[in-house]
Amino acid sequence: MPATLAGQLVVAISSRALFDFEEENQLFEAKDDRAYMQLQLQRVGEPAKPGVAFSLVNKLLAFNAASPQASVEVVILSRNDPVSGMRVFRSAQHYGLPIQRGVFTRGESPWRYLRPLNAHLFLSTNEADVRSALEAGVPAARVYPHSARASDAHPHEVRIAFDGDAVLFSDEAEQVFQSGGLDAFQAHERDKALKPLPAGPFKPLLEALQLLQRQASPAMRVRTALVTARSAPAHERAIRTLMDWHIEIDEAMFLGGLPKGEFLREFEPDFFFDDQTGHIENASAHVPSGHVAAGVSNLIAQVAAVQAER
Repeated sequence: MPATLAGQLVVAISSRALFDFEEENQLFEAKDDRAYMQLQLQRVGEPAKPGVAFSLVNKLLAFNAASPQASVEVVILSRNDPVSGMRVFRSAQHYGLPIQRGVFTRGESPWRYLRPLNAHLFLSTNEADVRSALEAGVPAARVYPHSARASDAHPHEVRIAFDGDAVLFSDEAEQVFQSGGLDAFQAHERDKALKPLPAGPFKPLLEALQLLQRQASPAMRVRTALVTARSAPAHERAIRTLMDWHIEIDEAMFLGGLPKGEFLREFEPDFFFDDQTGHIENASAHVPSGHVAAGVSNLIAQVAAVQAER
């Protein structure tokens, strides 16, 4: 029988999101890929330090130890060259991460390999790759490589925090906010409180985590949080949407525009996903964070950036 990843939660991750290759990346960014390869080869026996998403990956893979059948697969999907890939696999082996599969494209965008993997999540430090993945329908986030590392206070619990609009949910309500302001947004959500929000790019990941949560054991569990700028009365539609999806969230924070970072610091997630760079910059000082370049806010920012370059 051919190998298959069917029935597993599949996480694709770049080497720089999993390990701290910031020093080496300076050569890569300088377009000196041969010097980069040489440096990685020189350090092939030296394990890289854990990166921003290391804790998330380590804990997700721990679910496999509690089950006779693997439930999580992590695949390296990297712009690194195959020679540098040796150090990535050796570093994973050093930390006891059972990662067996990898794709190394030597500078080319690797996102197209997400389709045959049927990935539930793609984590990368490359913004263009993340945008391409999102356009292809894969939940993806640009990892902030200088984010704070995850707390070690919850060794038997993988904790993941999500923003709502343009992440778990569509950006329908955000479009109303952008066009009409807060009052229009609140009225829109109050009027549509009983109508579920359309799905956002990260709903498939949340569904996969729900299935994983049902396999929870004393060795490893999943705990999720919704951390949103919404406040009452707009909270109700978000809660009812999750109920309609038959998905349970462990914690919900309706912050009404308060900075999210300090609340996330108390929740201590292994990773946080948000569509607004301002929220990510605030959060990354406290917790591992990734930007989801989806929705109207990112479209506006992208258009503004293009106009500024002209």
